Amino acid sequence: MPDLQQSRDERNIPIDKVGVKNIHYPIVVLDKSKERQHTVARINMYVDLPHHFKGTHMSRFIEILNEHHGEISIEGIDAILLEMKERLEASSAHLELEFPYFIEKRAPVSGARGLMEYQCRMLGSLGETGDFILGVTVPVTSLCPCSREISERGAHNQRSAVTVQVRYRDHIWLEDLIEWVEACGSAPVYSLLKREDEKAVTEQAYDNPRFVEDIVRAVTEKLQHIENITWFRVECENFESIHNHSAYALVEQRR
Repeated sequence: MPDLQQSRDERNIPIDKVGVKNIHYPIVVLDKSKERQHTVARINMYVDLPHHFKGTHMSRFIEILNEHHGEISIEGIDAILLEMKERLEASSAHLELEFPYFIEKRAPVSGARGLMEYQCRMLGSLGETGDFILGVTVPVTSLCPCSREISERGAHNQRSAVTVQVRYRDHIWLEDLIEWVEACGSAPVYSLLKREDEKAVTEQAYDNPRFVEDIVRAVTEKLQHIENITWFRVECENFESIHNHSAYALVEQRR
């Protein structure tokens, strides 16, 4: 049968990324306490396309995933990227995974257990050299310092989403990255709280007011002291409770 994808294109325009998006697929993630955790990722796969090829073979991306079924993990990303380059005759390959990761968390007073979900990302690329970024979005509580200062009764607070991406030399546990971020908000977020826990978390937030700027600076200070990290990007979005907008801040540093 004719292979139209391999036919020549005369427009002389190379394509930086071409591939497939939004594949839902089971993966395995390293778990600090239970060794491994099974979850389902949303996967994007791309390669570059030389100017003289009309198209890439989309089915080969899925074939590669199926051949690595049960081995799709942080340790197996390099092998998948290399196979993408070879099978699709590309000079660069890119693999993006976004997935929920669950950690059992105890309420601060009652000790009630609940599973907290965190959205995590793994971004791998392979050209002449390789690159890997680990990311996670951590919900925290933030209480407005200005509101606490000017109000006679209480202060407005909101849930905030802190998104951190890091490059590193040696393995970093997702649990550690999440713990570092949670310590930088006014208070952590929990999946299960009893009344005594709600009291404790509310008072903790009131005693630790944080602007969105305070949160990204606190996370930055924490990551600056982790020698294993070579680059990081910290974003925080406060979903304001008394404004019709979000507050946002970002810091990016290379070490």
